Amino acid sequence: MTSLVPLLEVTELRVRFDTRGRRVQAVNGLSYRLDAGRTLAIIGESGSGKSVSSRALMGLLPPAAQVSGSARFSGVELLGLSERQMRRHRGADIAMVFQDPARSLNPTMRIGTQITEAVRAHTEVTRQEAHNRAVELLQLVRLPAAEARFHEYPHQLSGGMRQRVMIAIALAANPKLLIADEATTALDVTTQAQIMELLAELQQRLGTAIILISHDLGLAATYAHDVIVMYAGRAVEYAPASRLFKQVRMPYTRALLGAIPRLDRPSHVELPVTPGQPPDLTRLPPGCPFAPRCAHATDTCREQAPPFDEHEAGHWWACWHPCAGEAPSIETAGAVLAEDQ
Repeated sequence: MTSLVPLLEVTELRVRFDTRGRRVQAVNGLSYRLDAGRTLAIIGESGSGKSVSSRALMGLLPPAAQVSGSARFSGVELLGLSERQMRRHRGADIAMVFQDPARSLNPTMRIGTQITEAVRAHTEVTRQEAHNRAVELLQLVRLPAAEARFHEYPHQLSGGMRQRVMIAIALAANPKLLIADEATTALDVTTQAQIMELLAELQQRLGTAIILISHDLGLAATYAHDVIVMYAGRAVEYAPASRLFKQVRMPYTRALLGAIPRLDRPSHVELPVTPGQPPDLTRLPPGCPFAPRCAHATDTCREQAPPFDEHEAGHWWACWHPCAGEAPSIETAGAVLAEDQ
């Protein structure tokens, strides 16, 4: 069931960078909605615009970025807010967990100090109350010996522990939306599963909405309610996860699924790959951006960009020649990941 008024509604989001006389259209007309307590996965190759779109919501893009469109959070338009106005929402209403906690945490400060700073930045509490809240957050993210870890430095923790600290900082003000930007990419598979289970548990307990940015289709299939597939700055497919992975329509999505290791393939066989490279965002082709790499492309694909429309109830895609029939099973395709977890 979706609410009448979504927590977040993004409409025709565009992000452009003009550098050295070249125009980069990093995000080109992205639209979606996210309700409270649900998880939206945004997946795609590196450079597809996933992270740029989320940083635009947080107001974390460099001054050179030109952002247009709309991003309404609980009825408030985020795009165009001043830095002072944005600070009222950043961290308090919307928080972000980045890919590399080692680079996000200050190596010269104890982790407890970094968490208490986040607590006091958004709530009026005493030092002791902030200390107690920090320990409570470390316990919430299941960091062992929370009181002792409070006094340690980031280099004394493992990668998984550092990521738990980053989640604790993000949860300091009980945000309504948590953006996990490749938050598990640098972790081993076991730790990755633990972090994702933790996020799912916290979501169930706190009712937090999550945007999961990843290139890992296995994570999206396991933890997301809805999935957007992006390519060359555009959404090319959008559907509930349960539907998308059973009835893939976009050849690019099918290619991503086909590249996942499968247990039913003979051993020592090369993985299928999608030929070519993602397009240069400063010189996008006139038609479908995936056409140069698509085995089913025709002259129409190369000359006219397909519209991104809702062709079936709840299922959107942009393709002149959508795939028919069922896609490779994500359960089978992701069996290697599932067994490791």
